[in-house]
Amino acid sequence: MQADTLVVRENGEHRSTAPHVLPIYATSSFVFEDISQGIEIFKNIESGHVYSRYANPTVDAVADKIAQLESFGSDHIPYAVMTSSGMAAISTLLMGVLKSGDKVLTQGDLYGGTTELLKSVLGNFGVETIFTDLKDLAGTELLLRTEENIRMVYCETPSNPTLACYDIASIAALSHQYGALCAVDNTFATPMLQKPLLVGADFVIHSTTKYLNGHGNSIAGVVVGFDRDLMRGGVWKAMKLAGTNCSPFEAWLTSNGMKTLALRMERHCSNAMKIAAFLSEHPAVERVNYPGLPIHPDHELAKKQMSGGFGGMLSFELKSGMEGALKCMDSLKLCTQAPTLGDVDTLILHPASSSHLAVPRETRIENGITDGLIRVSVGIENPDDLIADLDQAIRK
Repeated sequence: MQADTLVVRENGEHRSTAPHVLPIYATSSFVFEDISQGIEIFKNIESGHVYSRYANPTVDAVADKIAQLESFGSDHIPYAVMTSSGMAAISTLLMGVLKSGDKVLTQGDLYGGTTELLKSVLGNFGVETIFTDLKDLAGTELLLRTEENIRMVYCETPSNPTLACYDIASIAALSHQYGALCAVDNTFATPMLQKPLLVGADFVIHSTTKYLNGHGNSIAGVVVGFDRDLMRGGVWKAMKLAGTNCSPFEAWLTSNGMKTLALRMERHCSNAMKIAAFLSEHPAVERVNYPGLPIHPDHELAKKQMSGGFGGMLSFELKSGMEGALKCMDSLKLCTQAPTLGDVDTLILHPASSSHLAVPRETRIENGITDGLIRVSVGIENPDDLIADLDQAIRK
């Protein structure tokens, strides 16, 4: 072998013992021992990695941990597919299980991106979305009974940004009664506080960008489910063919962040409760949305289906409306204005002018997303510092 050939060739692995931390498998493809192995892997006779768009050891390890978290306490075998973002997770799920002519039944107070995806993208491919109040179980049952071709009931609980909670077990039971699938976006609660699969949901979706990673340095998503045929068939196939796969580096960053998930969620929850209590007594605040408060309309439901806390997300409405909300945002000194959530530091967002800008105003107002509403992703800082910053900004 000549030197110019040697420099091109891989020199093999020089690992003598197992790594303590998950390695990043930064490779686009994998090598077969011989043609027979390649044929067997492509025919699914033998399992093995082929191409990182299909599967990757780093990504698989992280997906498996998330699946285990969502199914913790169950004897069922979970399956997970990681994607390039939370929106990619939602898109991949919908592409994987829906077809033209199918309908999705969902709530009005969804994350704005999900609403726009359902209406502006899925609608172009013949998938109709029906918006309803999923808290009205009788009305939900009526739609499932009378509307043909409802293939999926899609739920987000607690919802973004009003923190409304929906009865997962009842919605899942109704879905299955009429032959529909039930999917739940569990991003706000995380599997540390809520496990939708264990009460009947067919799928759980996360933007792992948020709490699972928790440090604002990775964008990824995941779909988890128990049904092997749906997960390994439709969902994985949609990920593979649409190219919505997660990169090994993003998965690795998610893995690192998840190691402190339990500790972080404890602090997020306790801080959010203290701040929600403070805001609920502030004379300039019209209302506070936090399921941990006894005054929250869904408090009893949240107590029933969430455990270990009520999450780190809250929102509050200022009596001074849009003008007051924008001035408050610009007066903050410690809290950061950023269009994301779930980081270790406190992040503030004005939904009407950002995340829900594309949602018609009448739809926003109808679902409690008013012009004066401010969303807070409560971090793990000292809560007294956060309260002082919010107080001085609100007073201005």
